[in-house]
Amino acid sequence: MDKIYSINGPVVKVKNSKSFSMNEMVYVGKKKLIAEVISVSSEFTTIQVYEGTTGLMPGEPVVGTGAAMSATLGPGIITNIFDGIERPLRDLAELTGAFIGDGAAVNSLDTGKKYSVTLKVKPGDRLAAGQIYAACPETASVEHRCMLSPLSHGGEVVWTAPDGEYTVNDTVVKLKTDAGEEELTLCQRWPIRTPRPVAERLPTDKPLVTGQRVIDTIAPVAKGGTAAIPGGFGTGKTMTQHQFAKWCDADIIVYIGCGERGNEMTQVLEEFSELVDPRTGKPLTERTVLIANTSNMPVSAREASIYTGITLAEYYRDMGYHIAIMADSTSRWAEALRELSGRLEEMPAEEGFPAYLPSRISEFYERAGYVKTLSGSEGSVTIIGAVSPQGSDFSEPVTQNTKRFVRCFLALDKNLAYARHYPAINWTTSYSEYIDELADYYNKNVASDYMEVRQQISNILVEENKLMEIVKLMGSDVLPDDQKLLIETARIVRVGFLQQNAYHKDDTYVPLDKQYRMMTLILKFFELGKAALAQGITVSGVLGTGWAENIIKVKYDIPNDRPEMFGEYTERMEKDFAALSGGVTVGA
Repeated sequence: MDKIYSINGPVVKVKNSKSFSMNEMVYVGKKKLIAEVISVSSEFTTIQVYEGTTGLMPGEPVVGTGAAMSATLGPGIITNIFDGIERPLRDLAELTGAFIGDGAAVNSLDTGKKYSVTLKVKPGDRLAAGQIYAACPETASVEHRCMLSPLSHGGEVVWTAPDGEYTVNDTVVKLKTDAGEEELTLCQRWPIRTPRPVAERLPTDKPLVTGQRVIDTIAPVAKGGTAAIPGGFGTGKTMTQHQFAKWCDADIIVYIGCGERGNEMTQVLEEFSELVDPRTGKPLTERTVLIANTSNMPVSAREASIYTGITLAEYYRDMGYHIAIMADSTSRWAEALRELSGRLEEMPAEEGFPAYLPSRISEFYERAGYVKTLSGSEGSVTIIGAVSPQGSDFSEPVTQNTKRFVRCFLALDKNLAYARHYPAINWTTSYSEYIDELADYYNKNVASDYMEVRQQISNILVEENKLMEIVKLMGSDVLPDDQKLLIETARIVRVGFLQQNAYHKDDTYVPLDKQYRMMTLILKFFELGKAALAQGITVSGVLGTGWAENIIKVKYDIPNDRPEMFGEYTERMEKDFAALSGGVTVGA
């Protein structure tokens, strides 16, 4: 029997063993702690343990399973709360109390609960990998579609159970394959470090609509795309991800709390249970999976939680759903890699992180995508990862390497956060590489000139940024009136458009049509103001009309379901500017 030779925190070594293979899941010690083989040599097998190793001693047994570290996939995942290695926290709490005991063995899915199953195949049908053979309502919002595992070679259906109530381990289909008869239940297992296969990767040309103006308009995220939200302590990373989770138009949300504080995760659980899903009227938890791996849990399980989360997301993507993953935060995941690397005595790279940090980050973000699944439907996984650079230093390795592999960078600014400007996304340092790919969607589905209007708003913000350098040095009095007007218009954009109130019923989520109309109203003010200046009216005269403040308040004054009010506002503004110019219609 293989026995423990040495223990260094979560890293355990076995000497002179040829029993284990790379990435094999093993049980360590008398308590049968869950672990994974991470290095194999002729002399030592190195194992990382996903539970606390307190009390573990050399000489205790190590038993292999012959299988890779895998997640159990089946009905019962949605609404559940798992730890980093897919153990349900509610069941663990009943078994061991508020703190997880070492060696606590619980099933990932409820094996006693019965689901109302409808079979989608009949004897004589051919079943290939990825094809759906049964379905059951998992929650009121999500239909669970049981698919033949891509690890299976497929074959002919020789027997099906009648429609009815079944548990996740009941056999519902028997398959005749080249290797013999295969029994299919409602669940399957999949190695978490291996991406699930797809039929085809499709272009990312549809936006993930969030209702947050600074994201949807200035730096949009595509469905199946990748985004990073870097920011220092207190800048609102977690709250920005909460807004994504609450309002984005994904079918299912996978929220990974990776190394975050326990009270933050508690807040997530409480908020999500109280929130009503705007799409279905049901609780938001009915389409949410939470992976809670707080900072006081074993550090190696933190490293695994990212892979567990993305595997669950890919599984639901293969059913034809659009998934959004919130990883909060990948910096804590990178810190777990650094700690394990140190215990393995690997040569450190920049700031002590392992040399393979960039490849691990890229592997994770590469698993996003808009795809055609093996069953022929379309699905997507969108990854939104928070990054927590120490001291808001975006030049540190995790932020820089993340920036290399994501196509949308939503940089949070502590100065904006301290000024109570939320979301505190800096519009000058943030960017999205999806804009050109999404242009057709916006122009066809919102307005034919949407991208042109968006570009004009962006130009105003860029010009203001340049002018503020002069203002800081010499004051605003030295500027000509047209530049003063531009700075005032940029203030309207910043305060009236980019700043958003999550506690206001009409401002917490804003549809794309209203976002477009708000931009056109701001540009109309700018156009009328420039025409008034050309007729000799001063900037103070333009501002004296009160329309700058009126436009800032439009986000509250015009409800989301009353878009016709924008036409009334435009008419009134044109009349006021015409009166200002002595009866001459301005901007006609």
